Amino acid sequence: MLDKKINPVINEEWKGILKEEFGSDYFLELKQFLKEEKSSHIVYPPGDLIFNAFNSTPFSQVKVVLLGQDPYHSFENGNNVAIPHAHGLCFSIPKQAKKIPPSLKNIYKEIYNDLGFSIPNHGDLTNWAKQGVLMLNATLTVRAHEAGSHQKKGWEQFTDEAIRQLSDKKEGLVFLLWGRFAQNKETLIDTKKHFVLKAAHPSPFSAYNGFFGCKHFSKTNEILRSNGLKEIDWEIK
Repeated sequence: MLDKKINPVINEEWKGILKEEFGSDYFLELKQFLKEEKSSHIVYPPGDLIFNAFNSTPFSQVKVVLLGQDPYHSFENGNNVAIPHAHGLCFSIPKQAKKIPPSLKNIYKEIYNDLGFSIPNHGDLTNWAKQGVLMLNATLTVRAHEAGSHQKKGWEQFTDEAIRQLSDKKEGLVFLLWGRFAQNKETLIDTKKHFVLKAAHPSPFSAYNGFFGCKHFSKTNEILRSNGLKEIDWEIK
């Protein structure tokens, strides 16, 4: 029997906006799936970070939306402690993790080429989230070492609704859609109200096919500035 008591650790603004999702059948089934997964497997990110994107960027503060697909499924060892790379923000890893993923390295290269900021020695992008960049993966959990293992379990329905709510209730957002998967989400966005910037994925397999040179960071700031909004400080220190 499904447990119908769902009280997620998520920002109150988001909780109100997505309340119908938390009470839906698919979300109850998703919760049961996660409960069973955690009984026999390691699941990333840690439970208190599953909704990190929402908690770091309340609905009212969202200015930019960066879409990813899956959390990182890997970890590294630091001081004899396993450090998961996933911490609830797409493309980002915790500051204590030192192995910067290839896609993030390419993001840093593009920022350097676009804005001249030096490439940092860590991969924590929390500062972007605190400035209004919602860094949202389509799937919010993953089984350790098994990429895509929690896809099509309900998370996509939940995050699609979050994108719809942003599109419907806000104006002038900048959506950064990198790669085919993210670009398929454009159907959820009212492009008459919002700005959509598309490029290849920053993965080493595709970065040279249109991610490098896209200048999305300076272009985003140009859009924000033209709408009287504070620009994003993309420098990671």
